[in-house]
Amino acid sequence: MASTRAGGDGGRVPSDAPLLSDLMPWSTAPLRLGRSWVLAPDAASLTARWDRLVRAEGAEREALFGPTRARTPYSAVPALPGQVAGTGRFVREPGRRPEPLRVLHGPFDEQWLIPDHRLIDAARPELWRVADAHQVFAVEQGYVPGAAGPALLVSALLPDGTSPAGRPGRIRPLYRRPGGLEPNVTPGLTALLSARHGREAAPEEVLAWAVAAAVPSPRGPVVPLAADPGVWSAGVELGRLMTGIQLRGAHGGVRHRLPGGRRPYVRATVPDRPESLAYDPAEEALSLGTGRIAPVPAGAWDFMIGGVRILELWFERRAGLPEGTEPGTLAAIRPPGWRREWTSELLDLITVLALLAELEPRRERLLTAPTLTRDELYAAGVLPVPAASRRPASVLDHHEEGPEGQFALI
Repeated sequence: MASTRAGGDGGRVPSDAPLLSDLMPWSTAPLRLGRSWVLAPDAASLTARWDRLVRAEGAEREALFGPTRARTPYSAVPALPGQVAGTGRFVREPGRRPEPLRVLHGPFDEQWLIPDHRLIDAARPELWRVADAHQVFAVEQGYVPGAAGPALLVSALLPDGTSPAGRPGRIRPLYRRPGGLEPNVTPGLTALLSARHGREAAPEEVLAWAVAAAVPSPRGPVVPLAADPGVWSAGVELGRLMTGIQLRGAHGGVRHRLPGGRRPYVRATVPDRPESLAYDPAEEALSLGTGRIAPVPAGAWDFMIGGVRILELWFERRAGLPEGTEPGTLAAIRPPGWRREWTSELLDLITVLALLAELEPRRERLLTAPTLTRDELYAAGVLPVPAASRRPASVLDHHEEGPEGQFALI
């Protein structure tokens, strides 16, 4: 059995357990938008911001754009894979607006993005090439010493990889090619796990296990691998459940619900401009100004990542202008009041957090079982990871439009 040390989540973490990067080697850094106005909790705000920008001319357009070292209105860049947007320099943009795209902004927050490469400093095109109806993105959460919360989350939406606090982690797609092809799993790992557990271990099970068992560390998530077949099966089952909850019905899955009597409902309508968010543990009620939602399990309210309460962060991003937003900028263009769909999204978020919180005791029990060590992975030839496995696959099977309408060559 591997030696152990105290883990950041209060469990017992094997000191010689592999990192997630040993198991799912290909990854990218988080997206770097460069300008906040390309992202919003509602699509209508993005439309209004785009229209305001393209109506402006000269110095006004450049100021609204928000030039950085990576992007200015004069930058020439290719289109994002799979997206329809202009590739001419933005200074000459005639007004063709790409449709806003639903993305994951940090943990659990589904927002909208203008998918135009000319507006994003570092969009990570390799992620966009493999984002399809089969893909699942594993998103590492930034490490904050002593902070509670999961080390690894998953998303069917393209994630930006931002972290509420601390250093953002990496984004690791489950598949290296579109169509669910070529799993992003270290060569030889599934064969080793199959031999040890006496049944075939699919690549999807590696991700499921990681979702259930990953714990934070300064080097990235640590993933103890169960040596016992029964523990492995239990962890995979738990990880699949946790994954299904987070995917929220994507890829043909079910949308998980709290049982009747425990489902949150709107007891008092959320006002047009709720100025505060508060939780009453005795009543299990969440108040948004004079609005009221109940029941809200304590596990949902207490759910934190990187020391930040998820429900409070979600509310702050919608209740008013972000701190430091200057009047007259594109980021200041916001909805005139609370949008009805946000209430529905909040109910869904409460459900997701509550369900995950209820599974935490099962997740912690996985860390008490014997595990495979990195030395065993080296002895089996699984480690070190081949250099090619850490690089993106060449997936270009069609023309991609490059700068100024030229075809991109990859």
